[in-house]
Amino acid sequence: MSLRDISFWIRSARTDATFEKLRDRHGSQKAFDLLYAGEHDPFAATLGRYRYQRLKYERLISFLPNRFYRSVLDIGCGLGPFTRELARYAGEVLGVDLSEVAVQQARELSAGQPTIRFEQRDVHHIEQIGGQFELIALLDVLYYLPSMSDDVLQSIARQVEKLLAPGGFLLLVNHYFFRFDSASKHTRRIHDMFRSGASLALVSEHWRPFFLATILSR
Repeated sequence: MSLRDISFWIRSARTDATFEKLRDRHGSQKAFDLLYAGEHDPFAATLGRYRYQRLKYERLISFLPNRFYRSVLDIGCGLGPFTRELARYAGEVLGVDLSEVAVQQARELSAGQPTIRFEQRDVHHIEQIGGQFELIALLDVLYYLPSMSDDVLQSIARQVEKLLAPGGFLLLVNHYFFRFDSASKHTRRIHDMFRSGASLALVSEHWRPFFLATILSR
């Protein structure tokens, strides 16, 4: 791990702490809007000086079946860096995020790429998008929910399942460091909840520093 990697984690921890304070005061949507309005790329997903996210996206792409996807949904897209990566393998990509500010910035960063669209959406009501997608990506989103109760996670998991086309793939990714730290316990529970879907089958599971990626197929 380089000094830049360490600085990335320090920055991420500060952003998460700021978000929690803002969420307590304003609620989740406004908290994210304030983060994105107050600082360019608060989660450092597009900043070239940090290699972690770039390498992570490369690894995630390598885990997916090597094929062309006619329709892709990226839930919690932020500024759209992974959305733009997915567009290289897809006919159409829809990126959605709770923050309208992030969505507007993602549109600006993706100008000139007509196969990519962005919309403001709440993951709690994600089925309202309608239609079905051959690939759905859900990266580092669910541990930002104000509640991760079984009922909430079950509702989101089943909504995502309905949006997945028959034969399609779901890429679920969350922080995973030590098996027994608090965040990793949440991640294991989240992934097990999605794996319990009646129409979903496990394709593969990958642990890398510092995330767990689960691929499911319908």
